Amino acid sequence: MSVSVLRLVTRLNIGGPARQALLLTKALSDDFPTVLAAGQPEPSEGEMSDPGVAVRRVPLTRPVRPQADVAALMAVRRLLRTTDARLLHTHMAKAGAVGRLASTLVPDRPRTIHTFHGHVLDGYFSPVAQRSFLAIERRLANRTDILLAVSPEIRDNLLDLGIGRPAQFQVMPVGLDLSPFLAVSGPSGAFRAELGVNRDSPLVGSVGRLVPIKDHLTLLHALEHLPGVHLAVVGDGELRAQLEAETSARGLGPRVHFVGWRHDLPTVYSDLDALALTSLNEGTPVAIIEALATGRPVVATDVGGVRHVVDDGRTGLLAPARDDRAIAVRLANLLGDRALATRLASAGRLHVAARFGAGRLVDETRELYRSLLASPVRGTR
Repeated sequence: MSVSVLRLVTRLNIGGPARQALLLTKALSDDFPTVLAAGQPEPSEGEMSDPGVAVRRVPLTRPVRPQADVAALMAVRRLLRTTDARLLHTHMAKAGAVGRLASTLVPDRPRTIHTFHGHVLDGYFSPVAQRSFLAIERRLANRTDILLAVSPEIRDNLLDLGIGRPAQFQVMPVGLDLSPFLAVSGPSGAFRAELGVNRDSPLVGSVGRLVPIKDHLTLLHALEHLPGVHLAVVGDGELRAQLEAETSARGLGPRVHFVGWRHDLPTVYSDLDALALTSLNEGTPVAIIEALATGRPVVATDVGGVRHVVDDGRTGLLAPARDDRAIAVRLANLLGDRALATRLASAGRLHVAARFGAGRLVDETRELYRSLLASPVRGTR
């Protein structure tokens, strides 16, 4: 079996990297026949799929597990040999490490691309683990032809950390199929009816994994400063039980609605008065892009690559991380000033439609693959 590309992603959990991996595999299949390989996410993370895209399972796990990691290395090496892939494109940290190491263990090393979807070296690991992963990423960069960053902020941060050289990097923003969100013309009422929240009650939404880096606790604290405002928490994860208990302990139960993962996000966004994102770190936040594409205003923490999407005061409002009062003030501004909310949402909708569409990502990736495969193979240092 001979293919052009082996695409390797740690797991297809709900989020931007999985969406991008599925989109590129399907959209580029005519020009670049691709095998998509991925590990299995935890049940609480949810898993994305596309009926038109087959997925090869490899034993990739997000945590460091030496036995499983060696098994994954050997599995990826076998895939590279049996597919004879000319190009290896890895997404997410573990897939990037395992894939790029495996590429050095085959006779005809494929050209290599790794995409950094976020600031994975800041806020996710203990200081000791962070130093170890930083050293690994520096060495892996020397085994990589092209390093892709989804925003200029991420590229600059990685270079500051000594990862790669400027000439290796290209900035390629996230690309998504935004058509279902851009088609929304107004509230559907269906999501509010499901929650039992009437149209006159303000409804803020949060969409994402319930994990420490997303800092939902700060959002719950902000809600305490917003009497009468309801919060829809869309997503699931390891902290759900803890967050539900905190909600109950603070007397917020009647106003906070945990709904798990949803497959009707355009309908969900359509009934929100605003989206809130309180993360401690982000790459390019997909939830913000989707909310703006639906025509809904956003308040977000000023972290990572958020400014790549939100221009403070023009396409949304930014607040410092871990500052529940600042977040509450900005949400109150949006909820109390319909003209402001409409102006920000309208500008944001135009911005994301022009910058984060699927077509742009597919075209840029196709050109990158063509250019890389046509260029001379450089030696491995």
